[in-house]
Amino acid sequence: MRIFADTGELATAVGETLGPGPWERIDQHRVDLFADATDDHQWIHLDAERAATGPFGGTIAHGYLTLSLLPALVGRLYRVDGVRMGVNYGLNRVRFPAPLRVGSAVRATAAIAEVAPVAGGVQLVTSVTVHSDAGGKPVCVAESVSRLYVGAPR
Repeated sequence: MRIFADTGELATAVGETLGPGPWERIDQHRVDLFADATDDHQWIHLDAERAATGPFGGTIAHGYLTLSLLPALVGRLYRVDGVRMGVNYGLNRVRFPAPLRVGSAVRATAAIAEVAPVAGGVQLVTSVTVHSDAGGKPVCVAESVSRLYVGAPR
């Protein structure tokens, strides 16, 4: 894990790639819970028997489940001291080049693309790539936008 002393030091790291981070296993139970939370019960995510003969050879995680892991996966790559609050501000681009097979593990790398001042802190843009231990193409590539706020709360 890279520890930045403050947002100023973070700004000097534009262009730097952090990671890869540790592996995180994605099991069927997590996929089932995500399906319930999002009301997306498509068979490719939940029906192991049917999915075994389907296009991916088994159940796969929802793309949005993979995307939802970004804060946790990237959070294992760096920390910025002096930040009192971080918020997900949005995404500029997201792709799912390969399916994430249930039972696989994922980990991320993040390239710091931009750090710009905003009221109360900085806006951070990271280019995040999530790989599976199955190899091949990444399972998610996203440009994530975060706001990091410093100082005392208002």
